[in-house]
Amino acid sequence: MHPEPAPDAGPLVGWVADARAGLARRHRERFAAAGAHDVAVVSGPPDDVSFGARLRALVRVDRPSGLVILGSGAIPLATVRDLRDLVAAAGSVDRVAVANNRYSADVVAIAQAWPALADMPDLPSDNALPRWLEEVAEYDVRDLRRRWRLAIDIDGPLDLVLIAGGADDEAAETGGIDLGRVTSAIDAVRRVAGDRRAELLVAGRTSAATLAWLERSTAARTRAIVEERGLRTSAAGQRPPVSVLGALLERDGPGSLGEQLARFGDAAIVDSRVLLAHRLGVDESAWPVAEDRFASDLLLAERIGDPWLRALTASAAAAPIPILLGGHTLVGPGARLVVGGQPRGLRWR
Repeated sequence: MHPEPAPDAGPLVGWVADARAGLARRHRERFAAAGAHDVAVVSGPPDDVSFGARLRALVRVDRPSGLVILGSGAIPLATVRDLRDLVAAAGSVDRVAVANNRYSADVVAIAQAWPALADMPDLPSDNALPRWLEEVAEYDVRDLRRRWRLAIDIDGPLDLVLIAGGADDEAAETGGIDLGRVTSAIDAVRRVAGDRRAELLVAGRTSAATLAWLERSTAARTRAIVEERGLRTSAAGQRPPVSVLGALLERDGPGSLGEQLARFGDAAIVDSRVLLAHRLGVDESAWPVAEDRFASDLLLAERIGDPWLRALTASAAAAPIPILLGGHTLVGPGARLVVGGQPRGLRWR
């Protein structure tokens, strides 16, 4: 499933959308080679149709079969084995489903999709699908969360930089997108991670698995502020999101971010979406627009229209320590790419 950008989308949103479209085409070829019989890229402009309604419309009533559903930015690092395992799960004769992560799904393989999905409600996103399959449709739901590479998802331009060496991407160069600031920050964070006298701070929706990997694989000490895991799958009536770091910024202003983080470590990897949720709530429609969020991820404060996010990003870029801002991927599996190096050889077009 590939959402097309709005006609008035900015260059950063356009760059990410083009990369995701290229990955979708690549997935179409690779899933077909992995044994899928009918592979299609379903795309269209932004609309109000829910994920649940869109998925129900894709189920073939006339040909009961399994289904693998994924977004165009999902699992860019998947191996041939990964794709074959998903296709095999979808082709099972049993009532089973396999996700990359049952609590935050980007790809789900569903056996015997019809008529099971006919009664699926209008789920807002794919994140909630495994839970519905297990608790309502009575599927045996398994996941592949031990394969960390399957948790990588292209949500923004920083993910492209981390995954494919985006500093050399022609689309970024021709669009006048300066990646020098963020690539310099990545290099600086990597140096800190390799220094046994230093301390690396990770803040946001990180996991025990990511922290354990950092402890094993980096020389620096790791300090973590773990909060708001499950942000996108929060149930109605649950308490509003709240962040320790967000509370400090609420008191001292977004321009204090760099100074605050320098008190905790020698480099920082920060989930800025948790900070936005603390300030504005979980509904992303109330957040700064995607173009602003993407510019923040690249530390390009001058391209941001929202005053609060612009001040936050400028503070991070000017801080006495290297700071990276991003989303769930950055503080999750992307942390391995930050400190361990970038995969090479992936092309998006």
